[in-house]
Amino acid sequence: METPATIEHGQSRLGSTVRANRLRLVLAIVVVEGLLVLLDAISWWAVLLLAVAAFAVYVGAARSSRRPFVREAGWIAAVSQLVVVLVPVVALVLTTLAVIVLVLVAAALLAMLLLDRR
Repeated sequence: METPATIEHGQSRLGSTVRANRLRLVLAIVVVEGLLVLLDAISWWAVLLLAVAAFAVYVGAARSSRRPFVREAGWIAAVSQLVVVLVPVVALVLTTLAVIVLVLVAAALLAMLLLDRR
């Protein structure tokens, strides 16, 4: 049987719900926005500007806010935007690794064919 989540002093139910699910929210934002970046629906430069702005808002205002919901929302926005900035870099690294593996497999198969003495 599940016990209800305890709400900390000075925190609303919404604030505690957002805090409990903030990594899920970040992941959902990153998946959707990352796909949009990879499909060129959103420019990477626009995402970079959003990440800088979200980080600046978090550091400048949200982090020191007295309202837990504002702190959590600022954190979620900053983290998700910074991770989305990394999506094209990760995609490039994975693509490069896949090409290297394919070339090595092709070279090994070619060597097997050339060394076949039948």
